[in-house]
Amino acid sequence: MAIAELLAAVDGSGEFGVWLGRADGTPVFEHEAGRTHYSASTMKLPVAMAMQRKIAAGELTLDQPVLVHNDFASQAGGRFGVNPDEDEAPATWTKLGTKVPLGWLATEMITVSSNLATNLVLEQVGIDAAHAVLAEYGDGASAIRRGIDDRAAQAAGISNEMSPAGLAGVLVAVSNEYLRDLLAANQWKGEIPALLPPGTRVEHKNGWDTRIRHDGGIVRPSDADPFVLVVCTTSDLPDARAQQLIAEIALEAWNHRHDLGAIR
Repeated sequence: MAIAELLAAVDGSGEFGVWLGRADGTPVFEHEAGRTHYSASTMKLPVAMAMQRKIAAGELTLDQPVLVHNDFASQAGGRFGVNPDEDEAPATWTKLGTKVPLGWLATEMITVSSNLATNLVLEQVGIDAAHAVLAEYGDGASAIRRGIDDRAAQAAGISNEMSPAGLAGVLVAVSNEYLRDLLAANQWKGEIPALLPPGTRVEHKNGWDTRIRHDGGIVRPSDADPFVLVVCTTSDLPDARAQQLIAEIALEAWNHRHDLGAIR
């Protein structure tokens, strides 16, 4: 089924955006690709890229110790903490009160999508530096403005936003092998990788929240050029159905991997 037909089947259920293109950033199929959604955990990739920039500049190191804590400065003033009941990556929580390497936190942030690890890395990197990655490589609409679970900031209208085109631009810009390997080690595989042949390398970062399911990544077939796919969904679909939609779009792209331009 064509991607346009897959999207037509859920028309009226919410907002759906797709960016599909080549690894050099050339799009071949777009649907509402410039519309932003709440970013959920897709913002963790720009955070990781900003961290890598500071490492390259000598301002941070992967082995530097970071105290694991759950008390952060809110962008609306005051302090906030991550809700442990909404963090599906428990390992970071077992380290509270101890110091761990920054690189260990980055691995937890990307491979298992730890919210606590993300805020700890973001605290080291700075929100402005993470946003600067989106400003440089994104589409101008996407933004990082706060940490995860900063409820006061959220209530004040300070949100993290991501469009399919914005995330695609960031993915295309990932040139660091360390970051690519982290993305490929992502353990949450319910969207883009789900229907692809086992063993296919997919360097991706997904995100989810109430009504939210996103995934964006670089798919690297062994018999064709790599391609970039981002699907963002904000909808009333059951969560499993939203995941299925993303997986079906990825499969359609895969089936046209030798001729992406034929996708409709």
